Amino acid sequence: MAGPDFSSLPDDLPVPQDDGAADHLTGLRLPDVALRATDGSLVSLARLPGRTVVFAYPRTGVPGQPNLVADWDAIPGARGCTPQACTFRDAHAELLRRGVERVFGLSTQDGAHQREAATRLHLPYAILSDRSRALALALRLPTFEAGGETLLKRLTLVIDDGVVAKAFYPVFPPDRSAEAVIAWLDAAV
Repeated sequence: MAGPDFSSLPDDLPVPQDDGAADHLTGLRLPDVALRATDGSLVSLARLPGRTVVFAYPRTGVPGQPNLVADWDAIPGARGCTPQACTFRDAHAELLRRGVERVFGLSTQDGAHQREAATRLHLPYAILSDRSRALALALRLPTFEAGGETLLKRLTLVIDDGVVAKAFYPVFPPDRSAEAVIAWLDAAV
């Protein structure tokens, strides 16, 4: 039995509403929390010089395996992690041309799961694991519960020298997330 096709988005996905859970992020200095990256390095977003883009997402699916919960697509903002990761992959060079020095994905999944996704999707950037939710708790990132797990709600941060310059939240549709960042970068020039 084949699992769901994670590479595309159904037309009838519910749109997440802005609940204000990310309103406090713009202007916030990031805490010094080291996260394991899919390339094996430890990354503290607070210590990175220059401009960084981080897109947080609930979890990538595994081909051939069912969703975390049966009604995954009915949870506003849950579906779309693979299309979102791929849009940042496809826009990676455009982001770098606009002064972004690095891009990261971020989820609470473990490193093995993230490495599988990074390899399968041919991502030119690392994914960071916040499995212990140390960063999520320190920043009070928006989360939701599904299948007994606490997952990050989808958001994107533009970080300049360890300070959040812009928070995109909620992110919808997820396959246009990189486009929204590029439009903001272009308008900020």
